[in-house]
Amino acid sequence: MSPSKIRFSELVGEQTRAEIFATVLTSGPISRTQLAQRLGLVPSSVTRMLPPLLEHDYLRESDAAPQGRGRPQKMLHVNPDKHIVVGTKIGPAQVSGVVTDMAANVLARAEEPIADCTPETALSAAAALTSRLLSEAPEAADRVLGLGVGVSGHVDSDSGICRYSALLDWNKVDVAGPLREATGLPVVVNNDVNTLVVAERWFGQGRDVDSFAVVTVGPGIGCGLLLDGTLFSGATGLAGELGHLPLDPAGPMCSCGRRGCLEALAGDRAVLRHLQDAGIPCTKISEAIDLARSPAGGSAQAVARSAFAEAGAALGRGLAGMCNLLNLQKIIIAGEGAVAYDLFGPAASQALETHAFSTAARDCDIHVDPVRHDLWARGAACLVIRDAVGAAIS
Repeated sequence: MSPSKIRFSELVGEQTRAEIFATVLTSGPISRTQLAQRLGLVPSSVTRMLPPLLEHDYLRESDAAPQGRGRPQKMLHVNPDKHIVVGTKIGPAQVSGVVTDMAANVLARAEEPIADCTPETALSAAAALTSRLLSEAPEAADRVLGLGVGVSGHVDSDSGICRYSALLDWNKVDVAGPLREATGLPVVVNNDVNTLVVAERWFGQGRDVDSFAVVTVGPGIGCGLLLDGTLFSGATGLAGELGHLPLDPAGPMCSCGRRGCLEALAGDRAVLRHLQDAGIPCTKISEAIDLARSPAGGSAQAVARSAFAEAGAALGRGLAGMCNLLNLQKIIIAGEGAVAYDLFGPAASQALETHAFSTAARDCDIHVDPVRHDLWARGAACLVIRDAVGAAIS
């Protein structure tokens, strides 16, 4: 097999070599000495593992400016141009996607609204969007490494099947198979919030945190977990279903068909239901946000503010339960609804403090990151890179 035909997965098949690549990707430029210290290895082990990655141009070494006397220090960095990767997020109203290089830099982005979120419509749109994005990348056919896909709900990443998504109304949908057939690419599928966990770990608020959660607020309440430096998906990819934590057995009906889930108490529909029950005909969450922030004040504004506060209190109770179980270092509040954190955040923080055990709330830093759609897709692209290097996110 010629050097140009060596598969990247074969090249970094050894776990240590994969960890080296992942660390250079997330922390580079970095010296061999710094790399060895970061991974807890002796320098000779790093030196022994590097040659294949350097020879086949996945990593490069360049001179850094010398500090004082002595020779310039060699610094390792990823060759971003070795491959390109496609990442997509499938949502209930649109499919969004990006093309990135091997350093997860976005080269092109696009969004496509969909008439409905049936599997046929959504997967067809995702395949078309992938082709459209690759048409904008030079020599894409020779350089593309694969396609990453983020989907809400219970996703079995090993099989590429979405076992159940209440938000999309999907049940046992093969995501990877049809997309692999339509695009001709290797396909990696995961829960969409897990894609945000990867993105935050690599270039966001989770870079220097070993245990954190990304909690998305909006139409649903999603959650992804990084525990001890590793993306945690559970036995079958079901971990992180915070939105379906049962908080009130007599509460409102949830999209999953059960009563009193956190999502039914803290999602967009909970806010709108509060307003509609008060006789205020509000049908869009953006309208509710505008009403709550209205400078005119009045009774309608008070009801809107109360609706967000009630949703925030429910969210805070859910976060307290998660902190009590996992003792997280950080929770990143993301998703479309994060733009209203000023309205629900104070009540959420108060409930978290009230219901957290011992120091669980004080141990956990809350950070708000109202991410754009392309960050979800960028995280999906990172899934492909992560799987290619075969390393844990660390």
